[in-house]
Amino acid sequence: LAFCRGRIVRVPKGPLIRVVGTEVAIPCSVSDYDGPSEQNFDWEFSRETDFVRIVSTWDSTFTSEEYQKRVGRGDIKLRRSSNDAVELVIRNIQPADQGRYKCSTPSTDATVQGNYDAEVQVKVISDGLSVTGSKARSSTSLRLSEGDSFKLRCSAVTTSPEHTHLHVTWQLKSGSSWHDILSLTHEGKFQPGPGYEERYRSGDIRLDTGANDTYRLSVSQASSADGGAYRCLVSEWVRGVDGSWQKIQEKSVEIATVSVQRTDVIISTSNVSVTERDSLDLTCNITTDRSGIFQAEVMWYFSVSPDDTLSDAQLLLSMDHDSVVSDSTLISLSHVDRNSYRLLVRDVDVEDSGYYFCQAAIWVPLHNGSWHKVVERTSAPVSVVVTALEPDYDVFLNASKTPKFSDDPTELNCRITNVQDTEANIRFTVSWYYRQHLPGDDVVAEELLASMDADWTLLPGDRGRERIQNGEIIFSKKSADTFSLRIQWTSESDRGDYFCVISAWSRHRNNSWVKSKDVTSAPVNIFWATQDYTLTVEAVKLKPFFVAGHTFEMTCKVSSKNIKTPRYSVLITAEKPLTDHSNPNGTTRIISLNQDSVVRLEDWTDQTRVDGVVLEKVQENEFRYRMYQTQISDAGLYRCVVTAWSPGGGGMWREAVNGLSNPIQIDFQTSGPVFNVSVHSDSPTIYQGEVADLLCIITMEGMPLEPDDMSFDVSWFAVRSFALDREPVLLALLDRRGIVTQSRRNGSSDLSLERISPLEFRLRVYGCEDHDFGNHYCIVTPWVRSATGVWQREPDIKAKPIFLSVKMDVLNAFKYPLLIGVGMATVIGLLSCLIGYCSSRWCCKKEVQETRRERRRLMSMEMD
Repeated sequence: LAFCRGRIVRVPKGPLIRVVGTEVAIPCSVSDYDGPSEQNFDWEFSRETDFVRIVSTWDSTFTSEEYQKRVGRGDIKLRRSSNDAVELVIRNIQPADQGRYKCSTPSTDATVQGNYDAEVQVKVISDGLSVTGSKARSSTSLRLSEGDSFKLRCSAVTTSPEHTHLHVTWQLKSGSSWHDILSLTHEGKFQPGPGYEERYRSGDIRLDTGANDTYRLSVSQASSADGGAYRCLVSEWVRGVDGSWQKIQEKSVEIATVSVQRTDVIISTSNVSVTERDSLDLTCNITTDRSGIFQAEVMWYFSVSPDDTLSDAQLLLSMDHDSVVSDSTLISLSHVDRNSYRLLVRDVDVEDSGYYFCQAAIWVPLHNGSWHKVVERTSAPVSVVVTALEPDYDVFLNASKTPKFSDDPTELNCRITNVQDTEANIRFTVSWYYRQHLPGDDVVAEELLASMDADWTLLPGDRGRERIQNGEIIFSKKSADTFSLRIQWTSESDRGDYFCVISAWSRHRNNSWVKSKDVTSAPVNIFWATQDYTLTVEAVKLKPFFVAGHTFEMTCKVSSKNIKTPRYSVLITAEKPLTDHSNPNGTTRIISLNQDSVVRLEDWTDQTRVDGVVLEKVQENEFRYRMYQTQISDAGLYRCVVTAWSPGGGGMWREAVNGLSNPIQIDFQTSGPVFNVSVHSDSPTIYQGEVADLLCIITMEGMPLEPDDMSFDVSWFAVRSFALDREPVLLALLDRRGIVTQSRRNGSSDLSLERISPLEFRLRVYGCEDHDFGNHYCIVTPWVRSATGVWQREPDIKAKPIFLSVKMDVLNAFKYPLLIGVGMATVIGLLSCLIGYCSSRWCCKKEVQETRRERRRLMSMEMD
């Protein structure tokens, strides 16, 4: 194939049949060539043998003398379609142009390969196609009404000597262009034009053939879009040698001009406004130029929105083409004249407001006596507004009870006055609103307290919902024209403006209630002058000097202003030094006494002195605090925190103001010893499974003490991290009575805590695991016996932590697994040898009988 490749020049397969007087275009193309992309072409013509040069794309002197005039006039020309293709165009072809046409291309190839020219035979036949309108009239005019039917005819015949086929197309002129309606193709198929497919399938558009080569277009249910000029377009086609169809000529004739009168449906009035209880009168007019017999079918619809479709709208009333009207009590439909239909709605209501439109259909009789619907139209919606009959009344709001102090009752009465033009179908409800009163021009949105619906059901608002449910705010209807609001216990947050809104409700035909009017009252301001609450608390120490073991006593005196019948609750707090590890926050709540004189221990945790603190009420505004057998650890600043309470609603107490007293300091001046604590370990790094020894060593400076006059509470803690960034974990506790308390442990290791000397305590961890690592420290609480025999607790002392590291012993970890493995391997090997020996001895033994052979000695070489 590579050796056969070369230039290929192509023209259509002949013969090409063309009609005299038409324009002929003969294409020629070249492929598989070398050289420039744009190729040149030469055309020649031959009637018999010799070729005559016609035209060339690159040589202007190529044309022979007999074709120079036609080429100069443009009757013969070349039209380039691409770089490698041209068309020879001959306008008004004549019988003398029948013959062979040769297309050739000058060579641009490096080597001569392929073909450089191609020929095609052109046959010119006479024009035998004739297209005429019906009854040989050129054009006619038709005036139709919407929904009518019409038919148009044209005749097309050909006397061509060749076997040709006709393609008939009916077209409608829209504007300046023609659009296909329906075609009968040269292959005998019906083909509807764009937009006419549905009408063709329904049978509204048909194309029929008749005698004398006539083609009839039938159009049913004509619409205004069918108006315009109609023509019959006929083209003649012939099948080529290769089986493809070629159009050889085309003719057309205008048949008729059709005008379609549109049928309109309108409502005589535009937007309508009527008053409630009046009548609504609407007329539907049908505009048509029909003069024959027809009947109209009318339907009236109602919708809330103008954009609703017929399926969403409500059918009010209908009249069919036999003038039968559907039944309705308050709505009637009457036939005013031939083209007018009246809708009358009596006793309209507010719910009748909306959009009304009518739909009309035209029916015409057929020859068999039945009726046929030819057109249907819907009017534009008309807006109808029904104005409600609003009653005329005024609203007056007054306060029958106003508070002078907090927690006093408040009562407001909302009254309806000057009622006029009301009917039995009117009902009144109330809504209560609150607006905070601010100085200046600041605007605050009102808040809904409660409202009533048409059934007088109370609907609480967001403000005060809980108080309404608890009965602190009461809404009631005292009489037919009076509504009341009562606040049982008015607070400062209730001060502000109050107003009421009276709503009038009208009952409709379906017994539903619709709000028709709202009237708002003038606001009433609820306010009373108040002064800020003041509370003063003074703490006094009754004994200025005392020592440890004695009783500490202080009193708290309270004075208040602008509080109505106050009661007080007292809380005693202590601010301990930062060295006290029992309360890292610094402040301890000791004991409290509420406004009902109920005493409660708060954070007092010394079980040995549960009854060591007392708080009592001396007078209405004086309280006394006692602490028996004071310890050195009780040193700190003591205060009284007092809360004043005033009576609230429903027998409840309301917090008014808080006060804090001056501090009272407890400071013990002692000359006893000073204790220090340290942690020591001989082996801070151990292996798993070993015992860790940690010593808590106490040293004493200053005045020496006898061992019997001092004891210690020792607590051991661990922080499971390299840095002290986690919560400490209590390991064990040894109190001064020698009782050891251990915390719950998760691992398999165990521990013990013991006193090995008066000032040394040892913590042992047995079978250490990896989770026993971390920082370990002890906290010591010294107890010293005074000269009077009373044990005094000293402040807690915390030792500096020591880090315990636990490592894994690799040899010990693998020693027992290796011994077990070697032993198991030895046993399995011996067992395997035993099994093999037994098998070979008893299970696999065979007795083989051999023939006895004669044994002879070999002769020596010398004897041979």
